[in-house]
Amino acid sequence: MAGPLRPLTRVAPAPVDEQGLVERLRASLAAAAYFLLFVPAVPLLVLSLLLVPLGLTGLGIALAHAVVPATGALARVHRRLSGALLGETLPEAYADTTGRGFLARPMVWLRDPHRWRDVGFLAFSATGGAVLAGLPALLLVTPAVHLVLAVTTGGWVGLVLLGTALLAPLLWWVLTPPLVRARAMAERSILGVSRGDLERRVEQVVESRAETLDHSAAEVRRIERDLHDGAQARIASVGMNVGLAEKLMATDPAAAAELLREARESTVTALEDLRSVVRGIHPPVLADRGLAGAIEALAVPIPLPVTTSVAVPALPAPVESAAYFAVAECLANTVKHARATRAWVQATHDGEVLRIVVGDDGRGGATPTGSGITGIARRLAAFDGWMTVTSPDGGPTQVTMEVPCRTSPADRPTER
Repeated sequence: MAGPLRPLTRVAPAPVDEQGLVERLRASLAAAAYFLLFVPAVPLLVLSLLLVPLGLTGLGIALAHAVVPATGALARVHRRLSGALLGETLPEAYADTTGRGFLARPMVWLRDPHRWRDVGFLAFSATGGAVLAGLPALLLVTPAVHLVLAVTTGGWVGLVLLGTALLAPLLWWVLTPPLVRARAMAERSILGVSRGDLERRVEQVVESRAETLDHSAAEVRRIERDLHDGAQARIASVGMNVGLAEKLMATDPAAAAELLREARESTVTALEDLRSVVRGIHPPVLADRGLAGAIEALAVPIPLPVTTSVAVPALPAPVESAAYFAVAECLANTVKHARATRAWVQATHDGEVLRIVVGDDGRGGATPTGSGITGIARRLAAFDGWMTVTSPDGGPTQVTMEVPCRTSPADRPTER
């Protein structure tokens, strides 16, 4: 399949040469693949059209769990084939159904415009797309069929068939590349990302950037306030105590010694305040032990059993910091609100996406609109990440966070 999946670079009429012949044979093989994929498109189209009316009886919901994923898989094959012929990638943009239940998932599919595009793709594949894909093969077999008919028929009909037999190879040479490319471009229009999707994505990026700037400004103000109220005040106190001790050194050595002792204690306290501020910016445990060790350290002081399973490579420091604080917030919410007896943290990385799941067996009822959860979502959005919360009444609660973060093939996850 690697040969036909090379980009189709030349579609204009070209001289008859070896390269042109290879490209047209490759295009014909791609057209044959398109045409063969028409076979599953027809029943899937019929079943897709029946899902909505059958959904009223409940049968459609069960059937959707087979038809919609199968349609998505077929569309994925077409995206790969058409994208390869066009020399580009056709991404998927389906609504996320992670953590959705058996009944909730079809509701998401019903509202997802990209799933409806898949239905339109099935209709195209079963009609006009099949015609575009079938013409190159038809033109290839026409000479042999017409020559046989011309010999067996004879007369003026045989002459007409002979003429079309001689014309068909020329039409195949001229029309095959543009027909196959037209099919690929049509599928890009149906299955690719639309202008509206790009505009919504730009709006999300702008909104995420504004929230990130607001968050950064709030963090700067917090750091300034912590320094002003903590370390700065203590250091100023140290200066005053040392100054007074200097004046009392000759007249009252005992009082001077007491002031110096207080200055030393204030210095120690100021250092602790500075360490606290630094931990709020980038926890030292991340630099020392990585994300796996940092998550283990988070779990130690939690007053309930926390199981951790972290298998991630070294990631960029901002991503690790965001993941660390997101896990910390989730565990803090578990302690404060969940009434749980145990919790768990799982983190994996597949080379493209960092995926973290934080769960507990508490009472449930967590909502994505809570201040803590909203803060996590805002923090992840800065890295184009997303989050889903599954928390039915009675529990369990599970927060799934994903952050796109590509690593090199040399990086190997280490499980802790």
